[in-house]
Amino acid sequence: MSEKQGLAADQLDGAPHPAETAGLFAHAEAEQAVLEAYRGGAMPHAWLITGPEGIGKATLAYRAARFILANPDPRAPAVRDAADLAVDPRARAFHTVASFSHPDLMALRRIAGPERERLPQFIPVEDVRRLKGFFSATASAGGWRIAIVDTVDEMNAAGMNAMLKVVEEPPPRSLIFLISHVASRVLPTIRSRCRRLPLRPLGTGEIAAVLRAIPDIGAGADPAEIEAAAKLSGGSARRAVEAFGGDGFDWHQTVAAALEQAPGIDPLALHRLGDQLQRRDDAELRIFIEAVRAHLTSRLAANAAQPPARLAGLAEVWEKVDRAATDTRIYNLDRKPLVFNVFSMLLELSGR
Repeated sequence: MSEKQGLAADQLDGAPHPAETAGLFAHAEAEQAVLEAYRGGAMPHAWLITGPEGIGKATLAYRAARFILANPDPRAPAVRDAADLAVDPRARAFHTVASFSHPDLMALRRIAGPERERLPQFIPVEDVRRLKGFFSATASAGGWRIAIVDTVDEMNAAGMNAMLKVVEEPPPRSLIFLISHVASRVLPTIRSRCRRLPLRPLGTGEIAAVLRAIPDIGAGADPAEIEAAAKLSGGSARRAVEAFGGDGFDWHQTVAAALEQAPGIDPLALHRLGDQLQRRDDAELRIFIEAVRAHLTSRLAANAAQPPARLAGLAEVWEKVDRAATDTRIYNLDRKPLVFNVFSMLLELSGR
């Protein structure tokens, strides 16, 4: 289904969209799970691909969609002999998926365009409801009808309920890939009707390989800059791209230095940090959260011999920080309260 392109939540400046990305730099086991299910005749009608943001979930979903649209018969020799889900970039299916013009593919995303000048806060419920008509139509050449939802986290209650109706009664030869950064946000009734496919954060070497493969970054890039961005990424290629070539490293160091003073940081310094984050964009918000995660990781390692209750407290703070950060980003909340919230949690933790 063709889409006019505009500002999109799933597009990152300086990097190709997942629909345009030919390679997959990790997740070979997950890729094989999809391939084996397809050629084994046991393809579930819905997959829930989960894991942190920016690790390749959408890339895998579009890669699987391309392969199935290019090979609609799971018994064909090309499927039987395939080593992975790769499709020749010169193939028609590759280009039509990359341009969102394939008649049997529908992508649900937060996107601005002629009808929406601003990026919507959620995937509009009317877009979700269009899935029913999309799946009721006959696929071209008797193949499959595929939908990719990036991300199901970015649906409100009405959107989630509309999605539930789709996954409850899937027509034959229909396939849905639901992408989620935070699986706990997905309705349990939706989760129960999907096959879960959890993906892990990328390793530093894998992140570096992703950066080198991006033309705007890899061509003549300083290896030291790539290494620094990979270290800041926390396993997320998206965060690595955002950190590359900017002041991401300096900002990370600023946040890390403030965290080292926790819980005794000067209130005025905390206000300054909050003001800085308030003025920065989503990339710096993610770097702030990554610095907090790195700080908590080091504390977990340092307290490995402590009683289980102490470790449980650290894990609880980790979960609360992740939830607060996700809410701040998705709902476009003020960032300064997030800073105070994080340091308040660290202060509470130190008193246990």
